Amino acid sequence: MSDQAVAARKAFAVRLRDLRRDAGLTGRQLAALTGLHNTKISRIEHAQQNPSEDDIRAWCIACGAARQIPELIAAHREVEQMWAEHRRELRAGMVHIQSRSTPLYENTRLLRAYESNVVPGILQTRGYVVAALTTSARVHGLPLEDVEGAADARLSRQHLVTEPTGDNTYSFVIEAGALEHGFGGDAVMHEQLDFLLRVTRLPNVAFGIIPPLSGRTIRPGEGFYIFDDQLVRSEMWSGGFRTRRPDQIAYFVRIFDMLRELAVYGAAARELIEAARGFLQTRENS
Repeated sequence: MSDQAVAARKAFAVRLRDLRRDAGLTGRQLAALTGLHNTKISRIEHAQQNPSEDDIRAWCIACGAARQIPELIAAHREVEQMWAEHRRELRAGMVHIQSRSTPLYENTRLLRAYESNVVPGILQTRGYVVAALTTSARVHGLPLEDVEGAADARLSRQHLVTEPTGDNTYSFVIEAGALEHGFGGDAVMHEQLDFLLRVTRLPNVAFGIIPPLSGRTIRPGEGFYIFDDQLVRSEMWSGGFRTRRPDQIAYFVRIFDMLRELAVYGAAARELIEAARGFLQTRENS
């Protein structure tokens, strides 16, 4: 699990533990009142086991905190939704997953995105998208014949960036190394770099690149996307982190601002893109 999901689960466990302590109950006394096994109570309080919603209701009633039941159940659902297993989501198919995100992108006035290893999805060229989704399909054992349709679905929202209407604005920060992690071969990467050069000049886009060997005030990490101040998404190998919690969104905004301060923009960013092209050409000629 991501650090944020783990932290949220531990924080929820602490809330339940504090309810018990504030009620002046020991673990054994709470067990007697709720019918829960004492070992289960201990595991719940140490975030080693998830309580059910019925467990939460019984816990609150035993602690004289029945008024907190709706709030705690809502918080519990939020914690559980923070972490969604890729395999469970991917059963719906790659095309469905790409298509269902389009309304979110259309309705987001400011998208802030950070990537350390890949080009942000909405900025990927077709060749790059196909190569990246083919890799994902192979990792997760998905049908390769779905890749083209999924690529079409992802590319269908790229016009929001390239044909600005004033409704959607973007702030991207990537690590310079993301430009050198090639997908689809050299020709695809040349096309991708050309597209990014164009992106740096779009009026609705701030495109920053963190130079290599720069003095770091924050380490590189997993990519994440902030949709207005309403939602944060982050994809890892085994799952996707999601949160709408204001405190978690504020945390990611703060992280993004720290990363943004490390980035260069405009002509300096274009120099880094051309440097990546130079690295690519050197490799081609070797």
